[in-house]
Amino acid sequence: MSWEGTLSEKQNRPHRIAFLGTGLMGAPMVRRLLAAGHRVAVWNRDLAKAQALASDGAEVAETAAAAVAACDIVFTMLTDGKAVEAVLFDGGVAEVLTKGAVVIDASSISPLIARDHSARLEALGLRHVDAPVSGGVVGAEAGTLAIMAGGDADVIDELSDVFAALGRVTHVGPSGAGQICKLANQQIVAITIGAVAEAMMLVEAGGASREKFRDAIRGGFAESRILELHGARMVMRDFTPGGPSKLQLKDLNAVNEMTGLFSLDLPLTEQVRQAFSDFVAGGGGDMDHSALLLHLEAMNTAPSGEEK
Repeated sequence: MSWEGTLSEKQNRPHRIAFLGTGLMGAPMVRRLLAAGHRVAVWNRDLAKAQALASDGAEVAETAAAAVAACDIVFTMLTDGKAVEAVLFDGGVAEVLTKGAVVIDASSISPLIARDHSARLEALGLRHVDAPVSGGVVGAEAGTLAIMAGGDADVIDELSDVFAALGRVTHVGPSGAGQICKLANQQIVAITIGAVAEAMMLVEAGGASREKFRDAIRGGFAESRILELHGARMVMRDFTPGGPSKLQLKDLNAVNEMTGLFSLDLPLTEQVRQAFSDFVAGGGGDMDHSALLLHLEAMNTAPSGEEK
């Protein structure tokens, strides 16, 4: 029986899924899959993070290769392309997967790396979908993630019941297209965070309340999820990481790589990338990316004569 036939037969039925990487985003995604009735085996480099999901019904594996045994679907939600490669290939996952299984990489990695992984998995008789997500921890918990999927449209369609547990999936093009769309998403997020932060500083300097300013413009043309969620973080000055600044910088550096490849000049993106680079270098890497506000505030309070 073909893989396509197998998927169609299993559509809208519980799947046997392995989820590799159960950090800030991975853990709530696993809970959503479990709540939808799927069997989920989990692995994380820090095993305690995987074991925390046992009470939700997840099966905890001590190695990534052990987690994927007998699974027809494998999710990866890892830090970067090197981590994904280490787990899939160096960690033996690809070797033990049954031919026809599909690897769904929800990590944010370079489109070039995603295409390379797809080709290498295809050579082993495996399917690959690059499906990075947007919506943060809040979206992962609520099952409202925006999922940008690159790869075979038929496979993505036949996995719609799995994606439905996590959010809204859109097939955006061939292999690597999901990752390029995620980078574009991260451009918008980073630039908007910078814009909201600078606006907060302007209104306070002019004698207005940051909190009331945010309330006043809600529902207008400046409304956005960034204003709603990160604007609130800025008002409350609560920068507990949902999306760490070091990962925002990682994505902006990947955008910079693509601009060179495509001979593009993206000045706004480059300015905010440099701001995040300075912030991370100064020790802000583990703070939420909305904490870019602190970097911009520090620039504006530098003693006279110092470079701002």
